[in-house]
Amino acid sequence: MDKRSKLLTIGQFAALHGINKKTLMWYDEIGLFHPAAINPANGYRYYNYHQSSVLETILLLRELNVSTEEIRIFMQNRSAASMEQLLLEKIEDVDQQIAHLKAVRKTLSYHCQNMQTLKTMDLSEISLVEKKERCLVTVDIEIDTPFDKLVEMIIGETKKYQLRRLHDASYGTMIAVESLRRGNYEGYSSLFIEIPFPIKKKGLHIQPAGRYIRAFYQESPENAITCYQKIFDFTSENGFILSGFSYEVIINENVIGRTEDAVVQIEIPIEKI
Repeated sequence: MDKRSKLLTIGQFAALHGINKKTLMWYDEIGLFHPAAINPANGYRYYNYHQSSVLETILLLRELNVSTEEIRIFMQNRSAASMEQLLLEKIEDVDQQIAHLKAVRKTLSYHCQNMQTLKTMDLSEISLVEKKERCLVTVDIEIDTPFDKLVEMIIGETKKYQLRRLHDASYGTMIAVESLRRGNYEGYSSLFIEIPFPIKKKGLHIQPAGRYIRAFYQESPENAITCYQKIFDFTSENGFILSGFSYEVIINENVIGRTEDAVVQIEIPIEKI
C-alpha cells in the first residue's frame, strides 16, 4: 500500500502539521478542507499524507492573512496564474508592513535619543553636532497662526504621506537665520515633518548634512531670546557663522503635562569663517 494513502487520525494529522485539531474540524465544517474519510459508525475524521500539500497551502495563505473566503475561491480554481497573483498581492502587503516597521523603529530610536538627552542635558550648554541630510515636508505658517490650527495642519500633512498616527513622525518649527539676525525670535516661517521612510516628491525641504550648533531652552519667549543671544555670542567667539534655518523641536512632549515644562532643542547649521 502507498504509505501516502495511510490514514491518520485527526489528532495525528493536526500534530504532523503543528496545528490544533479544532482547526481541521472548522475547515471541514466551512467546506474549506475535508478529511479523506469519515468513519460512518462514529463520525471520526481521517486524513492521508496526500492531503498535506493542500493543507500547507491553506496554512500559508492564512499566515498571509488571506481570508477564508478568498482561500475557498482559490482552492476551487487552483492554477499557477491564480497562485502567482495571490502571492504577488501578499508580497506587496508584506513589503508595506516591513516599510512601516522600519519607520516605527526609526521614530522609536528618535524618541529614545530624546529621553537620553533629557537625562543628561544641561540647559546652559551649547554644543556642536554632526547631522546627516534629511528630507522634510514643510508647511508655511504665519506668526499669528493659532495653536489648534498648527495641530490640524501637522495631522493633515501626516495623512497625506500615509502615516498612521501623528507620533509616527518627528516634527517641529523653522526660523530663518536672517529673521534671527534681525531680532525676530518668533518669526517661525514653517512647520516641518520628517517622514521616517524614503520618499521622492517635489517640493521637499532638504535639511543639509554637516555641523550644527545645538542648544536648549525651557519654553517661554524670554528664554528663547536668551538662548539665541547666547548662540550668537558663541558663534562670534569661535569664528562660526549661522546659515539657513534654525530647526526647533520639543524633545519632552511625551513626558510632560504642561506646555510651560516643554524643553525646546535648537539646531542650526554653521560654517567656519
